[in-house]
Amino acid sequence: MSKKNRHPLRHASTDRSVAADVPVTPQTQAPSYKLAFSDFDFLCREELRPVRLQLELLKPQMILDEYGIQSTIVLFGGARIPAPAEKETARTKTLADLSRFYDEAREFARLMTLKSKESGGCENVIVTGGGPGVMEAGNRGAVDAGGKSIGLGIVLPHEQAPNEYVTPDLCFNFHYFAIRKMHFLMRAKAICVFPGGFGTLDETFEALTLIQTGRMERVPFLLFGREFWKGIINWDALADAGTISAEDLDLFRFVETAQDAMDLIENWGEPSTRDSIPDR
Repeated sequence: MSKKNRHPLRHASTDRSVAADVPVTPQTQAPSYKLAFSDFDFLCREELRPVRLQLELLKPQMILDEYGIQSTIVLFGGARIPAPAEKETARTKTLADLSRFYDEAREFARLMTLKSKESGGCENVIVTGGGPGVMEAGNRGAVDAGGKSIGLGIVLPHEQAPNEYVTPDLCFNFHYFAIRKMHFLMRAKAICVFPGGFGTLDETFEALTLIQTGRMERVPFLLFGREFWKGIINWDALADAGTISAEDLDLFRFVETAQDAMDLIENWGEPSTRDSIPDR
């Protein structure tokens, strides 16, 4: 998808190929002789962190632009939540019970991808972290609908391959968590959060904080599984303590099913509809 060279100057890739075939001498084998942009040891130096940050921001941005991706629907959720067919292998009974959200994530992504295809597949494109569990379910649902989806992976100590359902050309790998989270939110038209662990909580609260502080436009923000979320976070206690405003509890809604989520996203801009939802 890269654009062709449109200027008369010699292209960097040409010199990279030529430099690979220079005669072997002490001079050409010295690290200093390597082209700077082809020298991985140089690019990984401490002083080059600002360049690496910029590259990690630019690469997905450019590729998504080339694919015409205008907006996304974000799916956050746990990597350890199994598909219902595999729930017997779950390490805890709670994880086995939460396996139903694998199917809900898959169905939600299927329904949203069908909606995305109505716009030519450029709006409301599903984006996940590209891993297993809920992330796999989201990418899988997009495949069920015959559409594309994005995976934003991260290099972890115990490396895992992206799930098999991410659209290959839209499968990215990150070093910096901060840049990865920025890409999750840059095009977000809605954020859907399924049960998960530390990573899911981190992503959830960063996004809520950005919206709360006006650093991000308000978008539909849905938490799947009222019982799970109310069991791990005492939302009302935060408001009662005054550490957040009571109005901040209106930034998100609980949902249980894929269809609930679709209906809420469709009607999010209608105050009468949103205010009628009980026990928020």
